[in-house]
Amino acid sequence: MGKIPRGSVKSLLFLIALTAFLSGCGVHHSRNDDPVNDTVQKEALAAQPFEDEFDLEDEFEDAASAEIIDPLSGYNRVMTKVNDKVYFWLLKPTASGYRAVAPEGARLAVGRFFRNLLMPVRFTNNLLQLKPKQASIELARFVFNSTVGILGFFDPAAKHCDLQPYPEDFGQTLGYYGVGSGFHIVLPLLGPSNLRDTIGLIPDHFLNPIIYVEDSEVRLALRAYKQVNQTSLHIGEYESMKKDAVDLYPFLRDSYEQHRNKQIEE
Repeated sequence: MGKIPRGSVKSLLFLIALTAFLSGCGVHHSRNDDPVNDTVQKEALAAQPFEDEFDLEDEFEDAASAEIIDPLSGYNRVMTKVNDKVYFWLLKPTASGYRAVAPEGARLAVGRFFRNLLMPVRFTNNLLQLKPKQASIELARFVFNSTVGILGFFDPAAKHCDLQPYPEDFGQTLGYYGVGSGFHIVLPLLGPSNLRDTIGLIPDHFLNPIIYVEDSEVRLALRAYKQVNQTSLHIGEYESMKKDAVDLYPFLRDSYEQHRNKQIEE
């Protein structure tokens, strides 16, 4: 067999990495990842903005009272369709193929490893929200899981010490201090968001240890692998949610905004 050109491999990794950020398309996977049991599932689904599961019935009860600013509705509808196609045409097939060859236990462990790396995001935002106890628990979890849990591939902090995570991001921190959500916007590949949460992505980005990997190709591969692995653990969730949507865009928009409001209230 001929050798695959280096440039082709790099281009493929870049494409997968970009499409893998379809958090809004396929379960804005945190905002985490992987469920081993109910406790771990809650933790896994708590680390990225729309990655969490939420009670749609409760979310929509007060939807009428929450006016969503949506001056970009035309653009948002188009981008929702684009994200939807990329999810089904590239991200899902890639994640499905990976799931077929990688045991679930291994994929869950990989999800825990990457989630452990994001401790700086959770720790910092808990401190910024004046939650020293939660921040200290996040730090204790990181130390325990990074050592006894073998670099975070296991979660003995939750299993044996009942130290549960406290996922917070900078979008929530801004909301904590009274910053409104602003207008709704669907980000290319990232999915549903709003002005406040989009701005919040910037500091959270710089708190992610992966961006400090010097080799750009390794950094790209890590990002791609993280998101493909995460998607492989949630295939079917977006599809199931989509079936219940009479009109996909407002369904995702309202779900996202209501969910984020509840996260900030908590």
